[in-house]
Amino acid sequence: MRIEPNALIYGDNLDVLRRYIPDESVDLVYLDPPFNSNATYNVLFKDKSGQDSAAQIEAFGDTWHWDQASAATMHEVLRDGGPAAEALIAFERLLGTNDMLAYLAMMAARLVELRRVLKSTGSIYLHCDPTASHYLKVLMDAIFGVEHFGCEIVWKRSAAHSDTKQGRALPGRIHDVLLLYTKSRSWTWNPQFVGYSQEYVDRRFTHATPDGRRYKDADLTAAKPGGDTSYEWRIKRRGSDGWITDLEDEWLTPQDGWEYLGVKPPGGRYWAYSRANMRSFAEEGRIHYFSTGTPRLAQFADEMQGVSLQDMWLDIPPINSQAAERLGYPTQKPLALLERIISVSSNPGDIVLDPFCGCGTTVVAAQKLGRPWIGIDITHLSISLMRKRLTDAFGEAAQFKVYGEPTTAEDAAELAETEPYQFQWWALSLVGASPMDRKKGADKGIDGRLYFVDSADGRPKTVIISVKAGKLQAGYVRDLRGVIEREGATIGVLLSLNAPTGPMRQEAAAAGFYDSPWGSHPRLQIITVGDLLDGRRIDMPAQQQTDVTLERAPRHREGKAGQGRLEV
Repeated sequence: MRIEPNALIYGDNLDVLRRYIPDESVDLVYLDPPFNSNATYNVLFKDKSGQDSAAQIEAFGDTWHWDQASAATMHEVLRDGGPAAEALIAFERLLGTNDMLAYLAMMAARLVELRRVLKSTGSIYLHCDPTASHYLKVLMDAIFGVEHFGCEIVWKRSAAHSDTKQGRALPGRIHDVLLLYTKSRSWTWNPQFVGYSQEYVDRRFTHATPDGRRYKDADLTAAKPGGDTSYEWRIKRRGSDGWITDLEDEWLTPQDGWEYLGVKPPGGRYWAYSRANMRSFAEEGRIHYFSTGTPRLAQFADEMQGVSLQDMWLDIPPINSQAAERLGYPTQKPLALLERIISVSSNPGDIVLDPFCGCGTTVVAAQKLGRPWIGIDITHLSISLMRKRLTDAFGEAAQFKVYGEPTTAEDAAELAETEPYQFQWWALSLVGASPMDRKKGADKGIDGRLYFVDSADGRPKTVIISVKAGKLQAGYVRDLRGVIEREGATIGVLLSLNAPTGPMRQEAAAAGFYDSPWGSHPRLQIITVGDLLDGRRIDMPAQQQTDVTLERAPRHREGKAGQGRLEV
């Protein structure tokens, strides 16, 4: 199978990298692999029904445990040998066989593949927190080479707060680390500049024009010549007035009361600019003079490009509760952070890869900046979120393909058998529904919800969805009817893998219809996965229908990204 950018790929990124991503085919890699030995990672869904509470679904648990899978992965790395294997042997001696070693073994296998797919001029950014950043740096030194370490970037990810450990206070932990490595000694780098801080402007730009523009004096001389730089600069003044540039050539026709002076660069130096450039500065009012007649150039703060990018990024705020781009995804990174990384380390048309794609900030930034992209994630929930986010943000300009999702009823049956929760999330994504909490007994017969508005008062009405992958029973329809009544829902939908029986259809028909301004809609509907794959959708009011899988992504106006190709 050939993977064409732009691509969303469902699956284990290690398997995807090995099977589908060719050698030296990617220009930039960004990854933010999850690690927190005491946490699970949840996606939050905003409740559009008007309630303050939010439903919650566990998207993926902390998968980094020392078990048979991680031991097998470590064995693979050790079998292949090389610096990665040597690093893992050292880590095992230092750490023992625990969750951290599992994490490092899993990461080692993936980093080896990421180095393989990276072009010789490519770069990789590994985003992590100080929990494991020191181990990851040693691992990346081994895999990419110490000589290819670029820098360690510190990003301030949160405001000041207090931290404790074992009941004792510690300095607040407010930063993440981005480890930048390159594939070779030649890499893509597009310089960027950060605006001056107000404190710096106040301290260095000490002069101001009558309209308030801040500026500072700059030297107009240079130590070495560079073309037309040895001329005499002519100025004049009348009486006690200050010096001004002689632009009218009045040396030829002296006036009473005027004093004339020809200024040369002091101390054997040279002018830093040609005569033509100096005249342009004077015509723009940028040259002023000391009492001695020495000319100085006014540099305005609002025209300076700023400070070249450093390794501490304090100017990109985290996503707060009021941010327009906030989707409710707890590990979501700011779009500005990924835009900076992609801008400095790739060019338009370069391919960007994110193997832990999450909510898709990398692919959105790449799409916006005209870079083809590949996003990989191991949950259908994330793939569904990314598909919706791209569509919300770019509309038809976002041309992409999804790989790894079921395309037939047989594919869906296989997914249901091997990964039932993934099947549930995938089935709900086909109708744009938000999943409910997956904890046992917590769903109360509800796997997902949709909302629509069809009345002048603007109050949302609910569609309850139940997903069934196994053999259907008539009791499922009766149970769903009871849930509709209990929850005060308007419509109930049973999404099933298998076709319903005749009695089940009769039971559903007995539930009657809901009448809206747009027609009558069955109150209880049974729709199979095959129906959905054939294009059938829930019979419900489409006007003002609200898709609440996650918050709607802000709309972008830029055109679609350039299309690249992975050559196998």
